[in-house]
Amino acid sequence: MKENKRAVWSWAFYDWGNSAYSTTVMAGFFPLFFKEYWADPHNPNQSTFYLGMANSIASIVVASLAPLLGSIADQGSAKKKFLIFFAFLGVIMTGGLWMVSQGNWQMAVLFYVIATIGFASGNVFYDSLLPGLASEERVDIVSSLGFGLGYLGGGLLFLVNVFMYLKPEIFGISDGATAIKLSFLSVAVWWAVFTIPLILFVPEPKNYDAVDIKNAIQMGWIQLIQTFDEIRNMKVVGTFLLAYFFYIDGVDTIIKMAVDYGMSLNFSGESLIIALLIVQFVAFPAALIYGQLSSKVGIKTAIMIGIIAYSFITFLGYFITKAWHFYVLAILIGLFQGGIQALSRSLYTRIIPVEKSAEFFGFYNMLGKFAAIIGPALMGTISLVTGSARLGILSILLLFILGAFFLNKVDLDEGKRLAADGL
Repeated sequence: MKENKRAVWSWAFYDWGNSAYSTTVMAGFFPLFFKEYWADPHNPNQSTFYLGMANSIASIVVASLAPLLGSIADQGSAKKKFLIFFAFLGVIMTGGLWMVSQGNWQMAVLFYVIATIGFASGNVFYDSLLPGLASEERVDIVSSLGFGLGYLGGGLLFLVNVFMYLKPEIFGISDGATAIKLSFLSVAVWWAVFTIPLILFVPEPKNYDAVDIKNAIQMGWIQLIQTFDEIRNMKVVGTFLLAYFFYIDGVDTIIKMAVDYGMSLNFSGESLIIALLIVQFVAFPAALIYGQLSSKVGIKTAIMIGIIAYSFITFLGYFITKAWHFYVLAILIGLFQGGIQALSRSLYTRIIPVEKSAEFFGFYNMLGKFAAIIGPALMGTISLVTGSARLGILSILLLFILGAFFLNKVDLDEGKRLAADGL
């Protein structure tokens, strides 16, 4: 496969753009603002429960839609169309957070859930474009490039947003609350602008038997059932998806709930934001290096190293008491977060049929999102019932243990052979 460098970079810059949502909104200011501005600041365990449920609801919707939409996109050669639709759904809802008034936690949750659906559903089709852009020899590097640029782009805008929040007077902003609302608007604009190169320069993978959208929906249902049967028969794919289901749940829960956890332990908002910035700027070079690591130790071993590291991070998280402890954990998370995400995507690319990438990535993202239902809900419920956020974070350790157990059973060579045979 001859690599189109402009298409590769345009594809990667979508991650640069939409990662602003996962940093400024999902991981950073939304949980901070939700706890202090929209929800009851005097009942932190209750707001943890609300936030956990919001993340879980969004994950249920995405998980339910992803496989069907992936099948329809494959039948109709519509990966980019679906990506653009969901991207701009996320953009509009993110910008809409500007309008939500203080104390209106219900409206904040509604906008956040719909924006998260747009963000996550768009990523189904973003991921499915990867097999058409890079050869097997280059897919780890290209996948890591996307995540690396995502951390850098999301981190740079988040850095500006943090300065807006901490020093609003420099930007002519009246107060910190207004600065955070303006940050949500800046994310919407950033995300929209950096979607444009993908729209212009990334080709839609051609299905020469493509049909119109009405027939694509009908055939998509049929293909969905067939794909489910194929995954059941492709033991390697099924085993990997089961492993991914557990360990990515732990990763996503830490991404979405870390700030909320820190606030429950009474760390200052400033220290939590600094920790998030550390993650972004450590993760940028670490994701690129991790892509190279896989060529030295093997992609499966590299993912296993990430799972073990996350288990250690989760265990340490139970004991933290000082802000600098949180910074150390941020460095450790940054070292492994991008790598485990990027290599999971590229490993999956190796063991699925290229011509069915959207529908197979639909199942991949479905399991990832169903997994993300368990973690936040588990952490939020345990925090609410026991009154201990520390026990909530410790429960996530089980997910990494199960993920490692099933990943160890994945026969990568067999998976490559079956994918090449179209089985």
